[in-house]
Amino acid sequence: METFWFIVVALVLAVYIVLDGFDFGTGIIYLFVARTEEERRLTLNAIGPVWNGNEVWLITAGGLLFFAFPKAYASGFSGFYLALILVLWLLMLRGLAIELRNHLDHPLWRPIWDVTFSISSLLLAVVFGATIGNLVRGVPLNAEGYFITPFWTTFLPGPEPGILDLYTVSTGILGATVLGIHGAYYIAMKTEGDLHQRAHRFAKVGGWVLIPIILLNLFFLKNVQPILSANYSAYPIGYTIPLAAAVALGLMLYFCQKGRDQAAFLASCIFILAGIGITAWGYYPNLLISTTDQSYNLTIYNSAASAYGLQVGLIWFGIGFPLALAYTIFVYRSFWGKVTPASLHESH
Repeated sequence: METFWFIVVALVLAVYIVLDGFDFGTGIIYLFVARTEEERRLTLNAIGPVWNGNEVWLITAGGLLFFAFPKAYASGFSGFYLALILVLWLLMLRGLAIELRNHLDHPLWRPIWDVTFSISSLLLAVVFGATIGNLVRGVPLNAEGYFITPFWTTFLPGPEPGILDLYTVSTGILGATVLGIHGAYYIAMKTEGDLHQRAHRFAKVGGWVLIPIILLNLFFLKNVQPILSANYSAYPIGYTIPLAAAVALGLMLYFCQKGRDQAAFLASCIFILAGIGITAWGYYPNLLISTTDQSYNLTIYNSAASAYGLQVGLIWFGIGFPLALAYTIFVYRSFWGKVTPASLHESH
C-alpha cells in the first residue's frame, strides 16, 4: 500500500509540473516573444482559462503527501520553511500580475505587472528545480527526522548543505530551461503570426541549449547522490525510463524542426513525465535522504500513515481523482485551438 501511495504522489506531482510548467514557461519567455500589447494579451489568453486550475494539482500533491506520509510532510515543510514562503509569495505575485494588469489603462501599470509575471514565473521554475535538487542531494536530517536548511552554507554539497549549492543551482537552471522550452512549445501551438514565429525560434534554440545543461546535471548527480543508481542496478527495467526521456527529447527537437507544434508539445510533456520518473525510480523507497546518516532517511515505511488510514484514503482517492481528471480534460477540450486577435474582441 505504501508503494502505491508513493507512485500516486509522484504521478500527481509530475502532472502538476507538466500542466503548470507551461504556465511558468509562458511567463519565462513572455517579455521576449510578446512585444506588442496585442501579443501580450494573446499570450495571457493562451493560458488564461487553465492556469488557475493547473495549480489544483499542486494542492492535490501536497494533500496526498500530508495524508499518506505525514512525517515526511511535517519534516519537509518545516525544513524548507523559507523556500516555501518564497514559493507562496511568488505564486501570489504571478496570479496578481495576470489578474490585475488589465484593471488600469496606464503606461506604467501594465509594464509593472508584465515584469512581475515574467520574473515570478522564472523564479518559480528555478525554485521548483532547486527543490528537486535538494531532494535528490539530501538534507541534514537528525535522529528525530527533522532538519533546518539555510539558503546557503559553503555553496558545496556536504553533510550540512544549504538550499542553494552548486548542484541545486544547476537543477534550478535545468528546471527553468525545461519549462521555458515547454512554455515556448505551448505558445507556438496556440498562436499564429509573429508571436508564433518567435516562440518557435525560442523553442528551437532552447532545445539545443538544454542538452549540455542536462549533461552537466548528470555529471553532478553521479558525484552528489550515487544511491540513486542502486534501484537501476537491482531492477534494470528502470532503464526504460531514461530511454523514454532521451527519445522524447529527440522527438522534441525533430518535431520542432519540422514545425509540428502539437507533436513537439506532447513530446515535451512526455520528457517532463519521464524526468520525474527517473528521479522517482532511483529515489524509491526514500522520501527524504539524510546527508548526515543514511539510517535517518525518511522512507515510505517509517513515514506512512496507518494501514487503515491508507485503505480508507484509497476509497476517497478513487472518487476524487477521476473527478479532478475529468474536469481537467473537459477544460482543455473546451478551450482547445489557437487564440487569435478576433478572440480578444470576443472576450470584451
